[in-house]
Amino acid sequence: MGFFKVPVTSEGETSGDGVIGAVARCISSGLYVGFLPGAQGTLGSLWAPLLCFALPKSWLPAVWWSLPMLALAGVWASGRAERYWGRDPGRVVIDEAAGALVAVAALPPTLPVVWTGFVLFRVFDILKPPPVRWCERLPGGWGVMADDIAAGLAAQVILRLLILYIPGMV
Repeated sequence: MGFFKVPVTSEGETSGDGVIGAVARCISSGLYVGFLPGAQGTLGSLWAPLLCFALPKSWLPAVWWSLPMLALAGVWASGRAERYWGRDPGRVVIDEAAGALVAVAALPPTLPVVWTGFVLFRVFDILKPPPVRWCERLPGGWGVMADDIAAGLAAQVILRLLILYIPGMV
């Protein structure tokens, strides 16, 4: 049990809540991607193309169906992670991973579709136009996750219009 109570960052912070805290940090950081230096949100968002291209196409429906559970796990884990790292910390990237997956959910996993969805999601996530920005006002983990889910939904709408009107997108 002592392993889970050792410092988890170079700053030397400890959680003091054992296995549950370790699980929350693992989930909220997108399997520790959030600890990588640099553009953590972009790195966390890369889970979407990685899953789309690495998994067999027959497995993707299971990924899309599991998105609500991923979002709920993200609400729990990111809300708990805020106890250690403050409000909507950069290390929490499960929200970006879920939002980027929402952007391409149930669409053909082709190179143009997945990368266009990735870029659109990042644009909406960074610019946060209304109502995306309004979702941040929700308390705790709900606010952390909701703005990225909204950005993913906005990206999905634009992406579907592009697929409809631009031949060769699929």
